[in-house]
Order: sequence, then structure tokens, then C-alpha cells
Amino acid sequence: MGRHFDQGERVAVLTTEPLGPFLDYLAPEGGCGTGDFVEVPLGPRRVLGVVWGPGEGGFDAARLREVARVLDAPPMREELRAFLTRAGDYTLTPLSAMLRLATRAPGIFDPPAARRVCQLAGPVPNRLTETRLRVVEALRGFGGAAVTATELAQAADCGTGVVKALVKLGVLAEVEAPRDLPYPRLDPSGLARLAGDQVVAGTALVEAVRAGRFRATLLKGVTGSGKTEVYLEAVAEALRRGRQALVLLPEIALTADFLARVEARFKARPGEWHSGVTQTERRRLWKMAAEGEVGLVVGARSALFLPFRDLALIVVDEEHDSSYKQEEGVLYNARDMAVLRGSILGCPVVLASATPSLESWANADQGRYDRLDLGARFGAAELPGMRAIDLRAESLVPGRWISPTLGQGIRARIAAGEQSLLFLNRRGYAPVTICRACGAQVGCDHCDSRMVEHRFLKRLVCHICGETKPVPTACPSCGVEGRMAALGPGVERLAEEVAETFPEARLAVLSSDLYGTARALKAQIDAIAAGEADIVIGTQIVAKGHNFPQLTLVGVIDADLGLQGSDLRAAERTFQLMRQVAGRAGRAERPGEAWLQTHQPDHPVIRAILGGDEESFWRAEAAERRAARAPPYGRMAGIILSGPDLAPLFDLGNELARRAAPLARIGAEVFGPAPAPVARVRGRHRVRLLVKAPKAAPLQAALSDWVAQLRLPNRIRLAIDIDPQSFM
Repeated sequence: MGRHFDQGERVAVLTTEPLGPFLDYLAPEGGCGTGDFVEVPLGPRRVLGVVWGPGEGGFDAARLREVARVLDAPPMREELRAFLTRAGDYTLTPLSAMLRLATRAPGIFDPPAARRVCQLAGPVPNRLTETRLRVVEALRGFGGAAVTATELAQAADCGTGVVKALVKLGVLAEVEAPRDLPYPRLDPSGLARLAGDQVVAGTALVEAVRAGRFRATLLKGVTGSGKTEVYLEAVAEALRRGRQALVLLPEIALTADFLARVEARFKARPGEWHSGVTQTERRRLWKMAAEGEVGLVVGARSALFLPFRDLALIVVDEEHDSSYKQEEGVLYNARDMAVLRGSILGCPVVLASATPSLESWANADQGRYDRLDLGARFGAAELPGMRAIDLRAESLVPGRWISPTLGQGIRARIAAGEQSLLFLNRRGYAPVTICRACGAQVGCDHCDSRMVEHRFLKRLVCHICGETKPVPTACPSCGVEGRMAALGPGVERLAEEVAETFPEARLAVLSSDLYGTARALKAQIDAIAAGEADIVIGTQIVAKGHNFPQLTLVGVIDADLGLQGSDLRAAERTFQLMRQVAGRAGRAERPGEAWLQTHQPDHPVIRAILGGDEESFWRAEAAERRAARAPPYGRMAGIILSGPDLAPLFDLGNELARRAAPLARIGAEVFGPAPAPVARVRGRHRVRLLVKAPKAAPLQAALSDWVAQLRLPNRIRLAIDIDPQSFM
């Protein structure tokens, strides 16, 4: 229980403003307690804060201002305050920024009131315009969640007038509904169909929930082995006990299929938390999590900061996925922070993956985590056969990327009424646009990156900052007309080749930039699963959790792509992605095959993928990292300096490197400064330093002492990335 402060007592308040950790105020009339959400005066404004404890004193009480009001919300629990503090300490993030992460929902402190929401009112006429039909489909896509006319119009990409017209027609109705209703109770009484390893793993996870103690478990199983059903058994146990569970997913595109599975299992939909959810629903979920009126939350990484009242289980699905690393603002890895929150709560954490991160594999290997293995696919499905297509022996026509061998395999699948998937992890039409007259490549005006042609959009797009421009007919450098050429393949160019090579085939392209909403992407995924395409072309979005029953051949167009460059995790990520993509094949009764086009069939990573000896791959990768004292057997931190001019960044970076004594004392090394691989983003130059330290070194304290030696010049920003996943 938190302490109560009577009127006039000093209290320390953490605000969401970047002004240092705590400000002292006087408790208001009626008093306040530790964890209370409050509104406090700051200059002429009022800002959000949380009472963190007693004030520090040492400041004339007569000059202190009073807390303006205590907000109507359950107090922030002690475990969440501890989590924000420790997460901030670990990532070297100011506590005010951590509080902003935990209060990212609009109007969460507004008083409850009714509001007008949309619902279907009658039969949908056969002859609706395309836009009106889009509104109806968007409303259905919300699955019964409360949605206002404005939010519905945004989801359907139209004006509110279209929604109002459907109300006049009697297709929709706007009704008064109370805000923030509790979520329907999920029914955990249903029995899952588990077999073999699944029974053992499910029983172990259920026992972990019953024990109510922290323990991290790596749930490793080949693609299609039923990991989801196993950890849903643990979710059911949490629900049976009247407690809450959180399942993190790396991509919005996965949530719709997962929600359908949850609804089939528990007879109701869980709460959702991701960027595709309306602001109305975000407010509702935040409040219901705090009041214990939602049993299961399915969300993206930021769902980890919700104010759960009684969280009994955290699941991180596809725990290896790089999407769990937040790369802007507060730099944190949701997988690691999930383990931290579980340890503070005293609840089990499940890390599920077919291809775990080396960090999780090493923790299980060293006994820090439990490990549960699912060794076979569920039901009749078998693992796909793997083979390499040696591109050195293939007679590929210049400008073409589907080898004759792969082409023959695709034709055989079309003849058998089966599906093929062509995987290429490059969005757009072509990665480079070059002038054949002068050799200049078209780059972004604001970033140090080449622009990617997106022919469907008829634009060049910067994949770093999002800047777009028309595809030029004349060279921006030399002015010569008609000599611009697109080099290299993207999924759009591959689609062009497929349409020419297999004119009779039905083609579908899965790439995140081709769909305006998560619902549109889900509709395409559903259509593919129903057999409405013969050939599917996709980026890495196809590797994650989708089940296509008729898919029997996966062709990886460029298996060498991820092996290029000097990224610490290049081999690991290539191995994970290739295994995940291959796992899309043969998930029903029909056996599947995965064919990898490569110029390096003898590369250790390619051999490991084909051989299927995953443990040997992890042990070899672990040995290399251990020898290099690289994560997870050493520690790293990235320092990113950014500003409008390059020279001051190098001056500051060199000064930091010269003053590295605090790091030397813990045995750490400093590398750099050097230009970041993407040296300019949104008009700001970027310079990096890399710090490498022994595993047990007190890195955060040393980094704090190190950077505190210098005052940052105006217009220069310094960001510290603990455990960097990307070196861009």
C-alpha cells in the first residue's frame, strides 16, 4: 500500500515534462497518495504527473505550489513505478520519458461520459458505392469495438459525410454508448487439442502460472508445431484464476489471425493495443487494464507499459523479431523489458519462437531460462524439404531473377492446383535508379540513402525518412534525358517478371507499403489462404505466422542478400528469416519444399539452413560471439551524435573518445567516431561511437559519467543505445 499525504504535506511528483526527475508540491485539500495521477501547475500550464513519494525538503514550503487536482484513475501500482524506474536506469532514459510511455492514450483522465458510436443498423444493400462499401467493411473489421464516425471515416479513408449518408440510408446507426465499458469475459473452460510434446509443454506453462513466480521460459518449436496453442493453455490458466495475461506480437499484420484464434478458443475477443486501434479503444483499454476489466491484452511492444492491475503471464511471440526493438525516442527492446517486468511482478514470461534470438538461446543454454521444445508439426503436416539452387550453374537471362529450375517448380505447382511463394526482402520496384550517361544514382535530398522506385505509386521513396519524389525522366545531375535506369529487383519488379513468365497464373503481392490499412492487408492474406492466388510474392511480412494451406513451394529469390555487410547479427538474422520463410510451405496435408537461390551454396549459414541442424548453428554462432566478446557474451552501447553540420559532430565525438577514462576503468573500449552507415537522416548528419564492455561491467554508470563530462552544444543531440540491434 502507498503512503497517504495530508493537505499541505510535501510530495514529490514525477511529471511528463523533461525537467529532471521530481518536482515538489504540496498535497491538495483531501490529500493524495503515492501513485496517484495528478495535475500540477508548471509555470502558466497544468501538466500530468504521478505522486512518487514524499518531497525532499530543502526548499521554502511557502514557495511551493499545491497539486491542482487528483485525477480519477486507479493509482499507478508500485510494480509499474519500479518497472519504469529500472527500465529507465537500464536504457539511460529520463524517467519523465518513461512516464510518457506509460500514459500514451488520449483522454484517459477525462470523466466518464456517453458518446456516439457507429453500428450496423440494417441489411446492407447490394448496390453500394465502393466508398460506402469500404465504410461498412471497415466497421465490420473493428469486431464490435466502439468506433466513432470520425474514426470510422479515417479507417475507410473517406470523409465523415460518407458515414452520415449511410446513417441516413439506415445502413448504419449512431447510438449513445457509455465510455469505457469492461471487455467481455473470456471463457477459459474449453479444451485445447494438444498431443505429444505439446502436452508436456502446456502442462509446464500452466504449472508456472499456478506457482505465481517469475521464471523465463524459451518455448522453441518448428514452424507449425503449435506454439500458440501451448501458450494459450497458460493464458487460460491465468483467466481461470481471474487474473490478466499479455501477449506481445511483433506485427499488426499478425493480430487479426491471432485474434480469430483467441476468439475461437475463449468465445470472445481480447483487448487490442497497437497503432491500428482507434484512440477511443486505446483509452478504453488503458482504463480497463488498470481496473482489471480486461482479461487478455494482445498488443505491440508498447502494450508492455499498460497499467495492469493483476498481470499473471507475459508472452513474447516471435521473440527473435527485430520489431521488438524501439529505434526512435526511448530506445528499448520489448523482449528484454518483458523479462524485467515479469521479474518485478513475480510472474512467468514465455519467449516463443521457431528460431530464437542468440540471446535467448544462450540464456536457456546456461540455465538462466527454462526451455521447452516442440519437435514436430501439429497434425498431418510435415517439415518442408530444403534445397539450394546454385545460381552459378543456372543460365539466367540478364534482368531476370527466377532461375529455370525454380520456374519449372512453379509450373508444376500451378498444374497441381497448388500455390508457390517467391520471397524477396526488398520493397518497391528497384533499389537503385542510375543515370547511364553520368553514373549518378538518385539519392534522398534529406538522407544519405538511395531512393527506391515504387512503380505502383509512380514515385521514388526514401525508406529512411519517407520522402518521395516523381521518377525523373532527365538525370538530376547531368540533365540528360532518357538515360535513367532501374537496377536490381524489388517485389514489384519481380511481380512484373512473374506476370510475363506465367501469364495464366493469378498473382498476389504481399508488401507492407502496398496496403493502406492493416485490414486491407488482412483481406489479401485471407484471400491467399482461400486459394485465390497461384503465385504469391512477398517481403519479410510473409515470414510471420501466416498459414496458407495450399502453399507447397517457397522460392527464396536471393538467399545471399542478408549475408552482405558487416552486421554483427547478419548470419543469425539470415538463418532466422530463411527458416521462417521456409516454414510457410507444407502446413496442411500436402508436403512442401523450400528452394533457396544462392551464389554461395557452401556458405556456413546456407549449409545450416539446408541441413536443419539448428543446434549446431547456434553453437557455432555462440562460439564466434564468445571469442569476439560480443553480445550475448559481452556488452555494447551505441552513441549517436546528430546535428545540422558534420564538423562539430566529429569534434564532439573525438573529445568524447579522448575522455574515455570512465569507460577504461571498467575495461570498456571505445571505437570511433565514424560516420553512421546512413550518415544523414532528415537533413541531420549522424556520427557514431561504439562502446564494447565485458559482460559483467557496470556499463550504464560508466556511460553516464562519461557523457556528463561534456556540455552538448546547441543543435547537437546525443542518444545512447544500450544493446544496439541495428548499427544504422
